[in-house]
Amino acid sequence: MGGPPLRGEYGSPEFHASYNEAVARRIAPPDGLLAWVLNAYEKSEEFLGRKPSTQRGYKALIKRIAKDFGDLPLKLLSDRRTRGEFLDWRDHIAQTSGRRQADYAWSVLALILAWALNRGKIVANPCTNGGRLYKGSRRDRIWTPADEATFLKGAPAHLHLALLLALWTGQRQGDLLRLPWSAYDGKCIRLRQGKTGEYVMFRLVRRSRPRSIRRPRTSGARSS
Repeated sequence: MGGPPLRGEYGSPEFHASYNEAVARRIAPPDGLLAWVLNAYEKSEEFLGRKPSTQRGYKALIKRIAKDFGDLPLKLLSDRRTRGEFLDWRDHIAQTSGRRQADYAWSVLALILAWALNRGKIVANPCTNGGRLYKGSRRDRIWTPADEATFLKGAPAHLHLALLLALWTGQRQGDLLRLPWSAYDGKCIRLRQGKTGEYVMFRLVRRSRPRSIRRPRTSGARSS
C-alpha cells in the first residue's frame, strides 16, 4: 500500500508510536503550498476560538478550498492572475450553489489569507476588496404595524413576548432565547451579544411592555 515502514511488532507501544508518526507526516501538507496555510489556520487560536457552529461552516469551506487550490504554490499569490482564478471560482460557486454561498466561500478564503499575511506566512492576499455578489433586499421581511396587530390578536399570549422582544430590540434569535428574567429590571433589558461579546441596554417604554408580558410576580417564578 506504500508509505514508510513501521517499527516494532503489531500492537506494541513502538508500533503505535511509529504509526502515529507516519500518519502525522502524511497528513501535514508540505510548506510552500496553500494547503499548508489552510492546515495552519485550522490549528490556530484564531480558528479554535470561534464558536463550534462557525468552525463547522469554515471546515466545510476549507475542505473545498483545499480540494480546488490546495496545491497552489504560495508564491503565486502575488501574481495578479491568481485573483482572477479566485474570482472565477467564486462565480462558479454562485452558479451552482447561489450567490450567498459564493460570498461566504470568498470571505472565508479572504479571512484565512489575511490571517496568514498578518503572520508573515504569505506576502500577498489577492482576495482583498472582493465585494459581494448577493444584494438581496429584506423589505419583504419587515413587520408592519398591521402585521404586528394581527399576530397579537390571533397568536397565543405566551408568544407575544417573543415577538415584541424581537421587534423592539432587534437582537439575534439566539441571544433572545438565552435571555433570563434577571436581565430585566422593570425598566431596562441588559444583555450580552453572543456574536460580538458587547453588552447592550434597551429602555422599555409602555408601548413595548404591555401588561400581558410583564414579569410574573408569583413566588414560584424562575429567574431564568
